[in-house]
Amino acid sequence: MPPANKTKRGSNSLLWDLLTFDRLVTGPVIHFIYWAGLGVVALFGFSVVGAAVGLALKEPGVGSLLLAFPVLIAGLLVAGALVLLWRAFCEFYVAIFRISEDLRALRQTSDADHAVFRARQTAPPSQAPRAQQPPPV
Repeated sequence: MPPANKTKRGSNSLLWDLLTFDRLVTGPVIHFIYWAGLGVVALFGFSVVGAAVGLALKEPGVGSLLLAFPVLIAGLLVAGALVLLWRAFCEFYVAIFRISEDLRALRQTSDADHAVFRARQTAPPSQAPRAQQPPPV
């Protein structure tokens, strides 16, 4: 929970938020990891194409072509599945951290509401608004 007197805003605010875990940096890091993972999957896809071409050129004849074509198709299907799985994996982590941010916002709102409620309870009775009483009959 952040300190109650958090009036510190300026150039050191980002550093302060990072040191006290008031701001999570995992969201941008997950985006970077996502793109790096897509790069690895792309390298896998290129290696599958290279392996299929190398297999086709290894021996002359129809047999090597018949073997290279299924290798190419299977490798590209696996690369496509890896892209989808990697996306789902990264979206899961982004969702978890967004839930954390939403819970933090709810807690801050709840704490502010409780502070207002406590202030009303501790206010002297003279400051409390009086309800109008109906005139006597």
